[in-house]
Amino acid sequence: MESKIEVLSTVRVQYTSDLYKLVDSLNRTLKEKDLMFGLALDSDDKEQAVFTIYRT
Repeated sequence: MESKIEVLSTVRVQYTSDLYKLVDSLNRTLKEKDLMFGLALDSDDKEQAVFTIYRT
């Protein structure tokens, strides 16, 4: 059984220390809708975060 993850959207936003709370809440709330959310620091600019929405 193969699991395919599709990237729906990616956006760069100003990083704040509370962003992970938003991503955690979205993941907990919308996992039943086959959606997953990710957050990573931009490798070139540590003041920017990369927010990604996936369909699982």
